Amino acid sequence: MSGYDQTKAKGPGPQEFYENTKARIQKIQSHLANSPRGTRLKGKVCIITGVGSLKGIGRASALLFAHEGAKHLYLVDFDSTNLPDLKATVERLYPDIKATTIQGDAADEELISGACERALKEEGRLDVFFANAGIATRNPLEGTTSESFMNVMRINSLSCFLAIKYGSAAMKSTNASRGKTISGGSIIMTASVAGLRSGAGTIDYSASKAAVNSMAKTATYQLQKTGIRVNSICPGLIETGMTTDTFDYARKRGADAKIGQLNPLGRFGVPEEIAQAALFLASDDSSYVNGQNIAVDGGLSSSHPVIPGRWA
Repeated sequence: MSGYDQTKAKGPGPQEFYENTKARIQKIQSHLANSPRGTRLKGKVCIITGVGSLKGIGRASALLFAHEGAKHLYLVDFDSTNLPDLKATVERLYPDIKATTIQGDAADEELISGACERALKEEGRLDVFFANAGIATRNPLEGTTSESFMNVMRINSLSCFLAIKYGSAAMKSTNASRGKTISGGSIIMTASVAGLRSGAGTIDYSASKAAVNSMAKTATYQLQKTGIRVNSICPGLIETGMTTDTFDYARKRGADAKIGQLNPLGRFGVPEEIAQAALFLASDDSSYVNGQNIAVDGGLSSSHPVIPGRWA
């Protein structure tokens, strides 16, 4: 073919691709520092669970929600270690945003119902509930006990059920004096590609995330005509505190460039990319998106296994 450069068509070599990937991720992670404040969540009152990890989706989402003008963030985590730092960071970067931290279990019914009631009492409304709390396990089938299985289901699935039950009840409340005259809101849950198909997690973890995906679909019909939307996000391989061991192991072996190579983008993701999906679902930009399990995985779940270099 005249004028066709086959060398360029092959793309960069592994090391060059990895260097490009690192530069791309650095740019993604510096988004807030280099972008003007937004208004996509202006006036919205939000609850986010699972915000404790310094490298987590919850923390990245809290900062992005504040950047986009959320009025008041109620930030929940079982581990209180990093909550003061998160509150201080939000208030330092966004002094016009209220940040309330709550230490507790996202699968505790009293805590979640109380957080929703507190939002109504203090702000007169609840607009967004991002149920992000969760744990991962590594035990094979033979090493998974009934107790550990049910604990994973409790933390990963029951926490989302409680978010739907009490979050939706609060979102139905109206308060004209606070600018909310009709029922409505957005409930977002962190699931996983492991909840879409096998091969991405242990049996207990995968089952718990499949339950979350099912609830996102089922809840919409339980809440029909209320203006309340329910969706789940299904992250692929994301570098968070939960996946630190996987990344550290690869880096110790000098296999950094191979991390995430199984998806079409050929790289892993970072919490900020999941936060952007959560922002879209929290905002009115997604006003007609409901009952969906949205994969944010570089394309990993889009295909059956593919032999490198072949398409059929």
